[in-house]
Amino acid sequence: MWNDAFHATRVPHDWQYPVSHTPSPDSTGDSAAFDVHAIQEKWQRLWEQTDPFRAGGDDDTRPRKYVLAMFPYPSGDLHMGHAENYLYSDIVARFWRHRGYNVLNPIGWDSFGLPAENAAIKRGADPREWTYANIDQQKASLRQYGVSFDWSRVLHTSDPDYYQWNQWLFQQLFERGLAYRKESPVNWCPHDQTVLANEQVVDGRCERCGTEVVKKKLTQWYFRITEYADRLLDDLNQLEGFWPHKVLQMQRNWIGRSVGADIDFEIEGRADKVTVFSTRPDTLHGATFFVVAPDSDLAAELAAGSTPEVRMRFQDYLEKVQKVTDIDRQATDRPKTGVFLERYAINPINGERLPIWAADYVLADYGHGAVMAVPAHDQRDLDFARAFDLPVRVVVDTTAPVTGAIPVIELDAAGEPIDPEGGLDVADELDPAVTGIALTGEGRLINSGVLDGMNKRNAIARAIELLEAAGTGRAAKTYRLRDWLISRQRFWGTPIPMVHTDDGRIVPVPADQLPVELPSVKGLDLTPKGSSPLGAATEWVTTVDPETGEPARRDPDTMDTFVDSSWYFLRFLSPGDQTQPFSQREADRWGPVDFYIGGVEHAILHLLYARFITKALYDMGHVEFTEPFSSLINQGMVILNGAKMSKSKGNLVLFQQELDAHGADALRVGLAFAGPVEDDKDWADVSTVGAAKFLARALRIAGDVSSKPDVVWADGDIALRRVTHRLLADAPALVEQTKFNVVVARLMELVNVTRKTIDSGAGAADPAVREAAEVTAMVLDLFAPHTAEEMWSILGYEPFVGLVPWRQADPTLLVEDTVKAIVQIDGKVRATLEVSARIDAAELEAMARSDERVLRSLAGREIARAVVRAPKVVSFTTA
Repeated sequence: MWNDAFHATRVPHDWQYPVSHTPSPDSTGDSAAFDVHAIQEKWQRLWEQTDPFRAGGDDDTRPRKYVLAMFPYPSGDLHMGHAENYLYSDIVARFWRHRGYNVLNPIGWDSFGLPAENAAIKRGADPREWTYANIDQQKASLRQYGVSFDWSRVLHTSDPDYYQWNQWLFQQLFERGLAYRKESPVNWCPHDQTVLANEQVVDGRCERCGTEVVKKKLTQWYFRITEYADRLLDDLNQLEGFWPHKVLQMQRNWIGRSVGADIDFEIEGRADKVTVFSTRPDTLHGATFFVVAPDSDLAAELAAGSTPEVRMRFQDYLEKVQKVTDIDRQATDRPKTGVFLERYAINPINGERLPIWAADYVLADYGHGAVMAVPAHDQRDLDFARAFDLPVRVVVDTTAPVTGAIPVIELDAAGEPIDPEGGLDVADELDPAVTGIALTGEGRLINSGVLDGMNKRNAIARAIELLEAAGTGRAAKTYRLRDWLISRQRFWGTPIPMVHTDDGRIVPVPADQLPVELPSVKGLDLTPKGSSPLGAATEWVTTVDPETGEPARRDPDTMDTFVDSSWYFLRFLSPGDQTQPFSQREADRWGPVDFYIGGVEHAILHLLYARFITKALYDMGHVEFTEPFSSLINQGMVILNGAKMSKSKGNLVLFQQELDAHGADALRVGLAFAGPVEDDKDWADVSTVGAAKFLARALRIAGDVSSKPDVVWADGDIALRRVTHRLLADAPALVEQTKFNVVVARLMELVNVTRKTIDSGAGAADPAVREAAEVTAMVLDLFAPHTAEEMWSILGYEPFVGLVPWRQADPTLLVEDTVKAIVQIDGKVRATLEVSARIDAAELEAMARSDERVLRSLAGREIARAVVRAPKVVSFTTA
């Protein structure tokens, strides 16, 4: 009956295949009839001995699927978030094996990082010991959980044979100008004593420890991710429909491309011009002042060239600004503050002198760290202007139509518009200087010379033409995205493979000297001090200039751990290869990842960096695809009583406790059944007890089957066979749509109908009962693999049910014999009829007209019109 292909996996010669179990006497004894832990241990032992889920090699001709769950950080044992993540990835991996695919489903550990180092400091231990002890614990838990990983491909990012290739990647980027070093204000965590990328600052605080982040000026290493900003943004279109819309939108917002113009302003008393970026160069006539970021080099220079009083006020202001996070500085409801620098910029379009202010609502790393302020049409500029009594000039009439007839504007002999007395104004009730509300809508230009009467789009284009003709501006783009700051002043990370020479050069460590391994922690103080502990490892940090042989020093910083996770999916393809980071041939065979599964909290950090590195590797010729993950699944969180679980709140549900109490399969089924994948699941609503009872009922059915494996199923109960084959037909689409909870519900339905069939008199010998039990075991393998294997063994088959090809549904069993037809009278449902699925319209109408419920509802009224849609609907309209 079943394809024999699954018998190819060899099992130990002494393995016993039980063919029958004594059924429990009644349904109430289901839970007690089977020892779930003994079953669990039995199948885990066999899986470990035979490794049935290893991905096939070169001789495997099946089509391939690469399924990957975001790998864990070893901060302790697994928690319920892990239980959910690896359950979903395992469901997908097992499903595609049943569908005839060669599936790669690997596991590894993201094992560098601050938690390990902080734990080591607290315990006075080596972070290696803490990290690898936790990895061992998590490995044991994942095996106990029954996840069908390919255990031949395990990797740890803290192993030298992994981070050697981090260093290789760094040097590849350095050679291409994509890794560089510069001094700039950075996000600094006072608690962890290390820098943070912008993406690692959440609501102004360190994402790791929650400490409020401050700004600090340091020389750091960066990856030039902005070089790829357009591709990172535009290529998101390829992922529409395959990634959650929320994630795509978060990345678009983070990259934040703005299109406009770079405009050059002269500064009185300064030789070089200052460039500002504006999305609205058409509003240049509305600029009434100029703003620079107080923490920019430009602000310091301008203040230094002003009066002593200005310099003093500026310095006091700067000290205050440095205590405020960028997030707070950008808050729209925050009172505007600033210092007039008593310097002036010259508006390039009309020659007006614009007073220059230093104000903290402008950031040093946005655009060029300076903006032209057009308060009538920008709310932040308007708030600042009103706070310091600065002019507000309206240059866009938002009451004017942007289509249709253009207002007539008289021109003088030179072709310039004749400005009516008092200028072209809007009514006082719309004047931002009066209302405090900026005019940001569409409209037509006023008070703007040759731009008057134009709509926004045309005025922007014309303004850029004028700037380019005058040599004072040009079309430009800018981005919210900033280059990726990768330096970390901590020990437990990948050493940066660069050498600093005495004459100021920075050169790569020779390739044949990689990896640059971390030294022993013996004698090192890992306590955060603002500089990397590696700098104090005198013997390690001292090296020679590879070009001259003269004394030199290693770079003391380590890399951000997001470098580790930006390409790990490729290392899984050939994790033991000592000659290259990954096999390009294997990347061509398996990449990109078909199904990537993990939390939405990684929507920006990890996913954006992985996309950037993939594109860089594509440009280097190492991969043939430009996106790393073809399909993305985000799971919700597991919460407790409406709150996020945490140790500090004391509301943790412990993974190991649940395994010990109910077994892996009950935990897996309980989570899968709890709700849609993307929704948060409240543990209070997860019923592992109910799941355990369901699994015991399924096992009992397998034990009740008394027919032989070669029985002819077509002879069985037709009603049960319909339920069985509807599940076979519907489950694939439900799994592909990640409606795992619906598949579990359908399995429960099949088990219940099977139980009723057994108890109804046809009995356990009915061929349809065996068919239903075998299909239950196969589909149940996705969710409860230990129970499924035990059922398969009870039913008389050799292992493994996890490798059994998906049985095709019989289409003749999917055709409904009868359907429910509704009868409406004047739009209201008055009756339902059980009718043949093949009934014609005339017969259906006749049945409806003669139905007693319909006649009562008509109450003597005549039917003026009948609309019949056989076999489902009859609609009567009365006179």
